[in-house]
Amino acid sequence: MNWWENRFIKVKRNALLLGNQAAVTIAENQGTPLFVYSREQLRHNYRRLLKAMQNSFSREPRILYAMKANSHPELLGTLFSEGAWIDAVSPGEIALARNLGFPVSRIMFTGTSLSLEDLQKIMCHTDLIINIDAEAQLEIMHEARERWFAHKQFKVAVRVNPGKGRGFSPKAVTAGETASDGTPIKFGVEKDQAAALFKRAADMGFQPIGLHQHLGSGWDRNDFLAVKTAVDTLAEVAADVQNQGFHLDFLDFGGGFGPRYAPEQGIFPIEDYLTYINQKITEARLNIKAVVLEPGKYLAADAGVLLVRVEYLKKNYQNLFVCVNAGTFNTVPRPAIYQEAQHPIIHCSQVKSEDVQVLSIAGNLCESGDLFAKNRELTVPRRGDILAVLNAGAYCRSMASNYNTREIPKELIL
Repeated sequence: MNWWENRFIKVKRNALLLGNQAAVTIAENQGTPLFVYSREQLRHNYRRLLKAMQNSFSREPRILYAMKANSHPELLGTLFSEGAWIDAVSPGEIALARNLGFPVSRIMFTGTSLSLEDLQKIMCHTDLIINIDAEAQLEIMHEARERWFAHKQFKVAVRVNPGKGRGFSPKAVTAGETASDGTPIKFGVEKDQAAALFKRAADMGFQPIGLHQHLGSGWDRNDFLAVKTAVDTLAEVAADVQNQGFHLDFLDFGGGFGPRYAPEQGIFPIEDYLTYINQKITEARLNIKAVVLEPGKYLAADAGVLLVRVEYLKKNYQNLFVCVNAGTFNTVPRPAIYQEAQHPIIHCSQVKSEDVQVLSIAGNLCESGDLFAKNRELTVPRRGDILAVLNAGAYCRSMASNYNTREIPKELIL
């Protein structure tokens, strides 16, 4: 069995199957480029995480799907039926979740650089939870409430920046002072200021009920030690808040853990992580009702595939290119945006072969960064062959654009 196979993606007679259908047949019937998603794999990932949380905590486990990963209505509907909450980051995401039936009480909003106009749209939903990203945001929230929503009470939480972040790329780090490349981190409130902001929110008439943190995206096993340190920090802030006489309904540890994108990648130890969270909550004697996680990639990434067609091969100096009928910016932008991002790419009709060469998968955009893969060993394809870009269920369609006035592919749900 290949390391990337799962309930959705399988190999039979050296050909790739998606949901028990031949990937090549799907491509022939539906056309390419094409996103193909699996409800079953998404549901399996959700249930697996929920069970792990139930085994680790005596408290209520809450899974808030990071909607920005993939907001396809049918996938959201699947998660709704499983009992998921929503992690929304824009007024538009709140509106979509509400239109699909998610009650406001199962939505948490976490935003940054919010305008008064944003908050007018957000705060008309009075039962959702709003994460406070800055003291200045709290001031604007107060202004919005006094202008449009007088006498209404809003549930809020404080987003803590624990001083250390982790991610697969500097651009995917969301905590700490700066990322490894020097990029300043804009998110959250410094850990030493969080308890004071929690109190200030209460003094201004809001109802603070939780604390939140998010370290970044794409953790692997090597990140575990740093992640544990951040758990320590949030537990310490929570104990300070509780000792001041406030009740905490929940602690939200964000997302960050994801699927395997490469064979050498060490998988983040989720069960050990959950055990450690429970240990620190117990040690700090925190009287909280729920523990919250906000997975995106973990739930959706390996439930999606992009199918593309090979148009021709091209050799330029010593570089061998496989040229396909899709562009990264229009389909799978991650490799073009993040230098560290990589997706497994499979020859659908000949998964394994002795005819393997080092080649690059080039898109059809006028952009040098338009490469799905660089110098990758792959079965050498021919014109008309179908390739599958795996782990395309998260942060692919949702980040895709019409760059070069190219269309964004259709989506098929299995």
